Amino acid sequence: MPEKRIHLGSGRITPFNLVSGVIIVLGLMITVIRYTGGLAAVTRLSDYNPWGIWIGFDLLVGVALAAGGYVTSAAVYVFGLKRYHSAVRPAVLTGFLGYALVVAALTYDVGRGWRLPYPFLVQQGTTSVLFEVAACVALYLTVLFLEFSPAALEWLGLKRARNLAVKMTMVLTIFGVILSTLHQSSLGSLFLIAPSKLHPLWYSPYLPVYFFVSSITAGLSMVIVEGALSGRYLSHKMDPAHLADKDQVALGFAKAAAFILAGYFAIKVMGISVGNHWNLLSTPYGLWFLLELVGFVALPCFLYAIGVRERNLTIIKTAAVWTVLGIVLNRLNVSLVAFNWHLPAGERYFPHWMEIGLSVFLVTVGILVFRFIALRMPIFYEHPEFEENEKHSYSVDR
Repeated sequence: MPEKRIHLGSGRITPFNLVSGVIIVLGLMITVIRYTGGLAAVTRLSDYNPWGIWIGFDLLVGVALAAGGYVTSAAVYVFGLKRYHSAVRPAVLTGFLGYALVVAALTYDVGRGWRLPYPFLVQQGTTSVLFEVAACVALYLTVLFLEFSPAALEWLGLKRARNLAVKMTMVLTIFGVILSTLHQSSLGSLFLIAPSKLHPLWYSPYLPVYFFVSSITAGLSMVIVEGALSGRYLSHKMDPAHLADKDQVALGFAKAAAFILAGYFAIKVMGISVGNHWNLLSTPYGLWFLLELVGFVALPCFLYAIGVRERNLTIIKTAAVWTVLGIVLNRLNVSLVAFNWHLPAGERYFPHWMEIGLSVFLVTVGILVFRFIALRMPIFYEHPEFEENEKHSYSVDR
């Protein structure tokens, strides 16, 4: 298939470009203030609330929503579901950009971002859960870069390097799944050391399991959301195979998401039972917990099931968006809303507008970089010089 021309408004003044430009300029200004004035100039962090929205949203939410890379790669290469192969490169690209932006966000949050490698090079705090998270994220970011590299190498015309990268696919996938299992669950383990600070309805010895299982639903849902947006705005970059497969990918991932959400709902209820916290459900925090559990776990599970049964893509896409919002709500509840819940209202953390602005800035950068790459590299189509090889390798179950 000949390479398609770019016509997504590149170089034109459009509402999207104007809004993105304003956000980028504002984000750069906040960045200058952050690194010249310190954390106090742009945040409301304190000794009581050392972790704010940059951890709750940029890290916890970002890592969860970037899980589509390992979920899709595992489905295709480990479990042999080759019919979903067209979703691998977009999912890996999304995962790679997500993790890269997580690391970028950490450079703003830790105070001295240039010292992020310090624990690896100078003082190995190997008994710390946070060290394990940092090590796995750093390694998995490298794995995602290598998994994405075939597309970039095809674009650059480096055939030998591309063929070598493709031969590493299975090893990289297995390594990526192991690393993702470790750090997705360990992010939940971070809060196990704060039983007196996290509200009992959200605190549970099963927190690592909650975080890992919910990351799978987040990954599946993000692949569906990303596929829907790409199908609408980047369809001119898709070859016939990708256009034909996108509905099949959505249906298959929706079925998996329905089952996993059902299991996630069950273990969340089991956590309430084990802690014997039924009496807390009638409190204001309990009602908020029920809203999260019923409205953003049980409801999208039901919508996914209905959408798959009726083969209704509109319902499936709605369920995917609702699930993503539920993951955002859960991570913010654990890290911000239900954390330090016993403090007086005046001492509770609420993000500074610059903190929110910087988070929006990072998300915008991710979208712009994704669009830039997708418009130039073979993400949604097979490169003409490698198309026959791809068809031969992935013709099974198509």
